[in-house]
Amino acid sequence: MTMTVHVDIVSAEREIYSGLAEMVFAPAELGEVGISPRHAPFITRLNPGEVRIKVTETESYPYYISGGYLEVQPHLVTILADTAIRAKDIDEAAALDAKAKAEEALSDKTGKIDYATAQAQLAQAVMQLRTLDRYRKRGG
Repeated sequence: MTMTVHVDIVSAEREIYSGLAEMVFAPAELGEVGISPRHAPFITRLNPGEVRIKVTETESYPYYISGGYLEVQPHLVTILADTAIRAKDIDEAAALDAKAKAEEALSDKTGKIDYATAQAQLAQAVMQLRTLDRYRKRGG
C-alpha cells in the first residue's frame, strides 16, 4: 500500500490545491526539496519556481509559485505562496511580454528604473516559462 501525505497550496487569493500526494517537490531557498509521507517537520522559504505534487506513479500536478513558505509536518505539507498558478493555466504570451519588458528595463542605463524590481519581474517571468516548458515536456 502506498503512503500519502495531505498537501495544501494556499495563495493570498485562495486555496489552490488540497489533496493527497505520494511526494511533493518544491524550490526551497537552499535548493529543491522532495517531501515524502512522514518526513521530519521543518519550515523553509520558497524561491520562485515549480512545485510538483506527485499524486500517483503516473499523475502529477505542477504549479508555478512566485515564492512563499513551506511547512512540513509528518502527515501534512502546507505551501503558503505569494502567487500560485497551475502550470497549464500559465499565460505564455503574458509571461513572454513580461520577460521582454523586464529585459528592456534592465538595459535602460538612464537610471530611471528600479533594478531590483525589474530583476524580480524577469526572474518570475523566466520561472513561469520554465514551469510551462517542463509541463509540456511531461506531456501536459
